[in-house]
Amino acid sequence: MTETPQTRWHRLLGKLLEELLTPVGIDVSTELPVMADPPEADILLLRREKTKWSAEQSERLPDGVRDSRAGHILIEFKYTESVNLSAFRQTVGYDFFYKRSKNLSDRQVQTFLISSKNTRKATLKRFDYFPTDKDGVYRSGNPLLQSIPLLMLNDLSDQPHNAYFKCFASRKSQKRAAFKLLNRQHIDRFSMKLYWLTQGLWNKWFSKGGDSMQQEELTPERVMEMGKMLGDAYLALLSPEERLAGLKLEDRLAGLKLEECLAGLKLEDRLAGLSIEEIRDYLHKLENKKNSD
Repeated sequence: MTETPQTRWHRLLGKLLEELLTPVGIDVSTELPVMADPPEADILLLRREKTKWSAEQSERLPDGVRDSRAGHILIEFKYTESVNLSAFRQTVGYDFFYKRSKNLSDRQVQTFLISSKNTRKATLKRFDYFPTDKDGVYRSGNPLLQSIPLLMLNDLSDQPHNAYFKCFASRKSQKRAAFKLLNRQHIDRFSMKLYWLTQGLWNKWFSKGGDSMQQEELTPERVMEMGKMLGDAYLALLSPEERLAGLKLEDRLAGLKLEECLAGLKLEDRLAGLSIEEIRDYLHKLENKKNSD
């Protein structure tokens, strides 16, 4: 029997964050070396220039991360694995070696352990993690883990700034609610690649055809390809009026020449809204231009 290729879920989250955050000035790197040789941490969010998140950046970051003042945000992401002793050891190691290799202080780096699944209460108690005033955000009283918050995606609040991360929550009800929340946002604020990626993930998790994607590794490129195909198929079913619904006039006419915009219009329609004086002035200018030529 051949094994089903293992999907590297942190690459999908990393690509989503790259499309979401790069336009607002946040560098996103995935599989970042934390020392001269492996191991690698899953995702690094590197804030640019300013000492705190801008309003536009903050509205795209989840609770916990958006509250951090560190310039370097290191994320260890667990999608299929449970949070346990091994996960904590791994995250502490990434935190320590990244700071040492870059010669950065504890204040300059904030490392987060983010889990799709809910961590067992016994594990939280064992490692002294307690809930904060933000749903789904936990901190530890253990000296080795005090600087490493734990985020449980299922429990993050249903706020727009949490939605992109909650697309990777383990519970389908939380995933579905996050996607519905994203669908209410204005798509023109984001890139088409981000739209294709979220549509591809929706297809994977919620459509009947998503099961066919089980037998292959889900790379960001494959998921975006699937999302684009779904979008193209959907648009093909719409009438011209439905495709243009909600677009501003300038968006509808973008890229068209003046002759193309006016093609098919009657003379009275072309002149509608113009006063006689405006028409006379324009004809006078045309006549003067013709005489000068």
